[in-house]
Amino acid sequence: MTRIAGMAGNRGRNLLNVDDLAPGGAELAVVLTNDANAPALEKAAERGIPTEVVELGDDESRRDHEERVLDALSGYDFDLVCLDGYMRILTGEFLDEVPATLNVHPSLLPSFPGADAWGDALDAGVSVTGCTVHVVTDATDEAGEVDPERVDSGPIVTQEPIPVYEDDTKETLKERVLYRGEFKAYPRAVRWFAEGKVEVDYDANRVLVEGDEDGALPTRRVETADRAADLRYGENPHQDAALYADAACEEASVVRAAQLNEGAKALSYNNYNDADAALNLVKEFDRPACGVIKHTNPAGCATADSLAEAYDRALSTDAKSAFGGIVALNGECDGATAERIADSFKEVVVAPGYTDDALSTLREKENLRVLAVGELGEVTETHTEKDLVGGRLVQERDLQAPTRDDLEVVTEREPTEEQLDSLLFAWRTVKHVKSNAILFATGTETVGVGAGQVSRVDAVEIAKTKAERDAEGKDADGAVMASDAFFPFPDAIEAAAEAGIEAVVQPGGSVNDDDVIEAADEHGMAMVFTGSRCFRHD
Repeated sequence: MTRIAGMAGNRGRNLLNVDDLAPGGAELAVVLTNDANAPALEKAAERGIPTEVVELGDDESRRDHEERVLDALSGYDFDLVCLDGYMRILTGEFLDEVPATLNVHPSLLPSFPGADAWGDALDAGVSVTGCTVHVVTDATDEAGEVDPERVDSGPIVTQEPIPVYEDDTKETLKERVLYRGEFKAYPRAVRWFAEGKVEVDYDANRVLVEGDEDGALPTRRVETADRAADLRYGENPHQDAALYADAACEEASVVRAAQLNEGAKALSYNNYNDADAALNLVKEFDRPACGVIKHTNPAGCATADSLAEAYDRALSTDAKSAFGGIVALNGECDGATAERIADSFKEVVVAPGYTDDALSTLREKENLRVLAVGELGEVTETHTEKDLVGGRLVQERDLQAPTRDDLEVVTEREPTEEQLDSLLFAWRTVKHVKSNAILFATGTETVGVGAGQVSRVDAVEIAKTKAERDAEGKDADGAVMASDAFFPFPDAIEAAAEAGIEAVVQPGGSVNDDDVIEAADEHGMAMVFTGSRCFRHD
């Protein structure tokens, strides 16, 4: 366990934050100040942390004072010294006798060293400042006098950028740098030291951090985004919201899409979320494809020889649920397709582009948002993110696209050529259904969708009900079924057989796979394993 000697000059908020977080298991062994009235003393005492006060005596030299500080610390075991507002320049007299000493400075050094970094940043008119955690080095000359060129010039451990806004004052900037910068950077630096990842090269004035390298999932991430739109509200009217854009994104996206129906109301938070889900669904397919989305789940999806036919087949899965939904196409929307889309209420249509006839038809719907995203092209965004309270999840995007050769037939009956095509379509589509997810398909069109259930057999029952009650001109008899994860028990297979399912694609991997396969054999079903699941939880 790394023990820290904290040296504070005032409130010691960075030290207390480090104590709260215990990065790398580090803990404060003592808090020392040079001011008997420093609030940090009371806060440390409340936490049971020992405290020491070593005030500067009248006419006391820097080195004499440091000797007394060393004497006060001599009764404590510590592996790291952390300064926090300790407004004293330290010399080699102190630094040579203790482990590495860190300080946090409220700017991106070497810019704006000194005592008023916030004011200096505002005076310079910069749009970004931040904080720097650095190793403290001797800033005095041979005569013991402070050399201004050497102040705050030690090896940099880590930095955190912070925006500066037009209406900032020194106080508002100071608070932002502290809470959004220092409270991140200082614990990070302490954690690296506690985990033994830091090598300080004093001769080169450089810090080397093990594993601090670029990559898809780097040890630290620094990203910015620009507000692209003020939204009327978030998911609900009482929630404020805005859209932020990544200007470096090259992939076709609803964020940068042109809205071609002038006068239509602006897209809402939910519209953007659903439109993104719809666009990602149709990117799965090379053939003309249409996805109809409601609350980020497919109400229907299909591929066909034309977009108009694909739309008809997708809509006929569940036209009732598609009311007020989002339509996405993977090719240029033509007049025939537009006429079908305009025949019922939709919130948004997304496509690479539109013919003049299509635009003329769609613009007759005053509040239909018509988004043109440009050529779909290649997928360039390889990772997705989800914000949590206090953090963020980052993962690779689910781009799996198994082929026939990737499927393992596990039943006595093998799927037909037509069923194999249908199973692969169903798998690519069920990836976009919230878990637990079940999808029925015939040919390359959906028949019933069971989305977002806590029980897999319930998802099967819902897909079955949707196919029987809501699908138009098609049903589950002779259809295939896709499951985003394995079946824990044979009950879902029994329910699927009752619906008329004849072939199943699933990941496999359950301890009860043999029982599930046996149930499929008893019902004369074909079943294939993909070997990987496709959960979607948001």
